[in-house]
Amino acid sequence: MQLSKLKGFAKLPLLLAAVAVSFPVAAQNVKDYPNRPVRIVTPAAPGGTTDFLARLLANHLSKAWNQQAIVDNRGSASGVNGAQIVKEAAPDGYTLFIPYHQHTVNAALIPKLPYHPVDDFTAITQMTAGGLLLVVNLSHPAKNAKEFVEWAKSTKDPINFGSAGIGSGGHLAGELFKLMANTKGQHIPYKGTGPAVIGLMGGEYHYNFMGLTGAFTQVRAGKLRAIAVSGPARIKAAPDVPSLSEVLPGFSVVGWYGVTAPANLPKPLLTKIHAEIANYVKSAEFGKVAEANGSEAVTNSPEEFRKFMLEDMKKWADVVKRAGIKA
Repeated sequence: MQLSKLKGFAKLPLLLAAVAVSFPVAAQNVKDYPNRPVRIVTPAAPGGTTDFLARLLANHLSKAWNQQAIVDNRGSASGVNGAQIVKEAAPDGYTLFIPYHQHTVNAALIPKLPYHPVDDFTAITQMTAGGLLLVVNLSHPAKNAKEFVEWAKSTKDPINFGSAGIGSGGHLAGELFKLMANTKGQHIPYKGTGPAVIGLMGGEYHYNFMGLTGAFTQVRAGKLRAIAVSGPARIKAAPDVPSLSEVLPGFSVVGWYGVTAPANLPKPLLTKIHAEIANYVKSAEFGKVAEANGSEAVTNSPEEFRKFMLEDMKKWADVVKRAGIKA
């Protein structure tokens, strides 16, 4: 045998060792996963829906896996900081992420986003879906969805709508309404939901698409009037409030929350993590919590969740472009 071939055989064990090392340790030891704490990054400050869901999930996983799951709050920059941390983490199952609707919207609002909201992550599953609530001041002439759309199309007075800020769910919903109803409306951004609510109650503008939980609090207190939900159908938490799509066919704005991980999470780990989270989201316990917050529990496969996020990106990119929204 030639010396060159002998040298090739001598290198073979090293090559095999290198290949073995290249596979994440987690892929080789799925049965032992997790054997250390799991970090759940949430792109929001403590309090609020994102943090609330992250802590619910962390509590469940800690019990199910007999290993601590820790919530790591990374709020700021519309969720970009938290997403960047997850993108750069190892795909070993020890870093999970709680993205929400702003995650896909950012692709349209931020020209130089340092990651792709879908391709740079491993989709695991969606957790919840919930719309917004279209609310008006008590002095507004519209008493229901039909009257509101007619008012928006026929009034000759300037129309203003408010939101918690530029690029927020309420802002985008208001712009989509303008496009679909073929009406006008000047957006008034506030520094957060609280100031926007105060502004609406004080008659500073005409309407707002607000988060369901906060909006219903004001409606039940008799401070605002509920006109319609923004999702494609009525919700269990308020069956008497119509969907705006009943008057404006095709209108749909759905807020969502889900779970992802760094890109290239090994399939065996993905399967194990997805199964545990999906079983929890399907539970009656989680369903009651979701419903109490005006949303519904949603579970889908990693492939379905990935497709959903891609479609969400495309939808809002179109709205942002047509409405000329700038972050």
